[in-house]
Amino acid sequence: MDIPKFHETFIPILKVLENGDTLQAREMYQKVIEQFYSGLSKEQLEESTKSGDRLIINRIAWGKSYLKKGGYIEFPKRGYVRITEKGKSQRESSLSLKQVENSENFLEFYSEENSKTGSTPTKISNASPQDLIDEGFDSIDLQVKDELLERLKIIDPFYFEKVILILLKKMGYGDFIETVKTGDGGIDGIINEDKLGLDKIYIQAKRYGENKVREKDIRNFIGAMSGDTQKGVFVTTTNFDAGAIKKANDAHHTIILIDGIKLVDLMHQFNVGVQVKTVYEVKELDNDFFDGE
Repeated sequence: MDIPKFHETFIPILKVLENGDTLQAREMYQKVIEQFYSGLSKEQLEESTKSGDRLIINRIAWGKSYLKKGGYIEFPKRGYVRITEKGKSQRESSLSLKQVENSENFLEFYSEENSKTGSTPTKISNASPQDLIDEGFDSIDLQVKDELLERLKIIDPFYFEKVILILLKKMGYGDFIETVKTGDGGIDGIINEDKLGLDKIYIQAKRYGENKVREKDIRNFIGAMSGDTQKGVFVTTTNFDAGAIKKANDAHHTIILIDGIKLVDLMHQFNVGVQVKTVYEVKELDNDFFDGE
């Protein structure tokens, strides 16, 4: 079961409200989830938008907003929602975004808004405004990660090793030690798993352009690990072949494999090799401001 698009919540919202009761918006959200989306996994129910809101709640909230503009529901008082006679007369099992946007109430709402601002009416796609924002950010993030990975593939191999140690430091691990550069496939660095240096993790970083990490690379890494640690991280800008993955999984050591995609995801998350270019503000109503009204 997929998380519903915002317009797919129209009928569920109307069904929850069809008996005419006035419900708190939060109560209505919960009833919609319980009655129509109980099949979603825990991970789906906890998925967030870029702004940190629960995605399923955000979708239902946008559905509520559009139904209000279309005249299907009303807000009798702040924080509450109730179905209208128009909403009760909606007998069909489906209600499309196009139907809502083309309804008389919806057009009147935007006619009033556009007369105030002088703007031209625009139609929204099947994605909610929040979805469009998130999709835009996702596209930018994907482009940045692609550029980051291409850059990593051409930087100096020794500097690449240092980048990995810097990343692990940013991720909260302790101080690191760069090892002597021998080019023999041994240990590229040692990082403390904790701030006191009680446990050590050995690092191997392979900056490849196209070649995959193979089984022998993992075997050499394990062989180079001394007896004072059982943990290692092998990082590459490309991928691991099946033999390398099997060797790491079968090893008595704990070997974590980080491929190019995972690497740039972590660098992006912990701001290594990237920087914030622009900050956009998205404002919402401050209900606390009006609590004393």
